Amino acid sequence: MTDLKTSFAGLSLKNPFIVSSSGLTNTAAKNKKLEEAGAAAVVLKSVFEEQIMLHAGSMNTYGHAEGDDYMLQYVRNHQLNEHISLIRSTKEVCSIPVIASINCRTDSEWGEYASLFQEAGADALEINILSLRTDRNYTPGSFQQMHVDVLKHVKRNIQIPVIVKLGSNITAPVAMVDRLEAHGASGVVLFNRFYQSDIDIDKMEYISGNVFSHPADLYNCLRWTAIVSARVPKMSLALSGGVHDGDAMIKALLAGASAVEVCSAIYQEGPAVIGKMLDRLAAWQEEKGFANLDAYRGRMNADSLQGDELFERTQFMRYYSSKAD
Repeated sequence: MTDLKTSFAGLSLKNPFIVSSSGLTNTAAKNKKLEEAGAAAVVLKSVFEEQIMLHAGSMNTYGHAEGDDYMLQYVRNHQLNEHISLIRSTKEVCSIPVIASINCRTDSEWGEYASLFQEAGADALEINILSLRTDRNYTPGSFQQMHVDVLKHVKRNIQIPVIVKLGSNITAPVAMVDRLEAHGASGVVLFNRFYQSDIDIDKMEYISGNVFSHPADLYNCLRWTAIVSARVPKMSLALSGGVHDGDAMIKALLAGASAVEVCSAIYQEGPAVIGKMLDRLAAWQEEKGFANLDAYRGRMNADSLQGDELFERTQFMRYYSSKAD
C-alpha cells in the first residue's frame, strides 16, 4: 500500500486531504460521509463574528445600550453553542481530526470561546481573519498585528493546535508567517477565499460572483507556498484554493504544503472526488518511486535549484520578451 500519511499543524493525518470550512461540514452526518469518502480531517463550518453582529443588529432593542449588549451576547452564545454541539456530534461519529473554526474581524473574546471548543473535543482550531481595510486613515501594519493579537489571545486559553488561515490580500506573507510561528501558530493555510462581487448591468445592482474557486486560483497559492515553505521551513503549511484534481494536490505537496484544504471540487463533483484525487496521488507517488510524502514534499519550493527567481516578476519579462507582437 502506498503511504499517504502526513502531519499538519501537529495533527497526524492518513492523507493530505482536508475538507475546508463550508456548508459541507455543518452537520455530523455530512462529516461522516466525507470521512467515508476518504477525507483525512474536516474543518467545521465557521462561527462568523460578522454574522453574529449583523444578526444581533437586526433585532429590535429600541435603541437601549443595555438591550443591544444583551442581544449581542444572546446571539453570540447561540452561535457558539451550535458550534460546540457540532463539534461534539461530529466527534461521536468520526475518527478523523475535527478542526473547529472561527471567522473574526476583531480580537473580541475569541480566546475564552476557543477554550469551550477545546472542551467540546476539537482537535485543533482554525482562525480566519478575513477583512478588507478600506479606511483612508488605516495605519499600515495594524491588520497584520491583529493576526498576532488574536493568536496570542487564543493561545493563552487553549493547548490544542491553532491554525491561522490567511487571506490572499495579506502583504508580505513570509514575514507574516514568520511572526505567527514566533507566537505559537501550529500551522498556516494559504489562502482564504474572498466573497466575489459582480454587477448586474440590467438591474444595476451588485450580485454574487462565482462562489466556487477555479483551477487557475492554484497558481498564486503555489507561488507563496513554495516561497514560504523555503523561508519559514518549520511552519506547517496547507494550500487552499484551486485544488480541483489530484494533479493540483501533487503540485501543492511539491511546493512544500503538508496538506490541502478543498471545498469547491466537492461541491461540484460530490464526495467521490476525494477518492479520485487520492487515487491519482497514490498512483503518481508509486510511479515516481517515492515511499511516502516526505520523500518529495517541498522538492520544488524556492530552495530548489531554480530559487526565488522562478517566482519573481522578472520571469514574466523573460517569457514574454521573446514573443512576437
